[in-house]
Amino acid sequence: MDGILIPDTRWWAVDKIVLGYFAVVCALIAVYAKRLPEAGLLITIHLLAALLLWVEVKRPNRASFVFRHWYALPYVAASYKEMAIIIPATRPWNADRWLAGLDYRIWGFHPTVWLERIHAPALTEFLQIVYTLFVPAVLLIPFLIWIRRRYADFRHVAFLIAAGFLLSYAGYLFVPARGPRFALRDLQHFPLRGLYFFETMQRTLDRLEAAHYDCFPSGHTELTVIAWWCSRILSKRLFVAYCVYTPSIIFATVYLRYHYTVDVLAGVLAAAVLIAVSPILYRKLSPRGSDIGGN
Repeated sequence: MDGILIPDTRWWAVDKIVLGYFAVVCALIAVYAKRLPEAGLLITIHLLAALLLWVEVKRPNRASFVFRHWYALPYVAASYKEMAIIIPATRPWNADRWLAGLDYRIWGFHPTVWLERIHAPALTEFLQIVYTLFVPAVLLIPFLIWIRRRYADFRHVAFLIAAGFLLSYAGYLFVPARGPRFALRDLQHFPLRGLYFFETMQRTLDRLEAAHYDCFPSGHTELTVIAWWCSRILSKRLFVAYCVYTPSIIFATVYLRYHYTVDVLAGVLAAAVLIAVSPILYRKLSPRGSDIGGN
């Protein structure tokens, strides 16, 4: 139960990457303030969020232990939502044609169009369920580590997951694209059809994500690969389950027309890089003498 009774007023690794990301985004908002009517509000929200974190770190209370371990979840989620505001204002173009062209040059056809030949309502329903379970599948790993009170491992996994999300947001900024579901709609011969809940799940995700440019890299691929990698520290059975779930969601991203295959490749590469460098980066950013997770 490392540290649950002793408040730690030092900055953790995850704190540093979150605050660093906030600083970069606030600078970007300031540069494009004339194009962003919400610039003042967005910067204020970032500053208040940073202030709340500072209070919880330097003036801990009874709730601080839980807050410090879990705060990255709402912070990262809010950062995703603001991308829908920032990207259209700072990047008045999109990379869909370029990404679709890369896919075509690689395969000689558009994968989402080619996959129409294996379309089946039952398969569509199943893959949409797999895709919709993305967030629970990613968060299941830190949750299971948390309830086992392996707090050092939790901090490392939370750092890796937060870094994965924030890296994907940077990708959205540099390569803004909405995906083949929108860009290649006129090339598809028919809309996807499920059995019972496909349309409801898709509409719900559309409302949650808004009009987003969140294609490159595939965050679903990147974060699921990270979750798969982290699952091995819990049990072999869970690791095997993720060995099944991970390729399923990767296939779902293309079959359901959410992503180009180059997005998927970029997501796999981003996850591989983070997995490779995170132990070194995590140790460098962690305060001296802190417990380092064994992941």
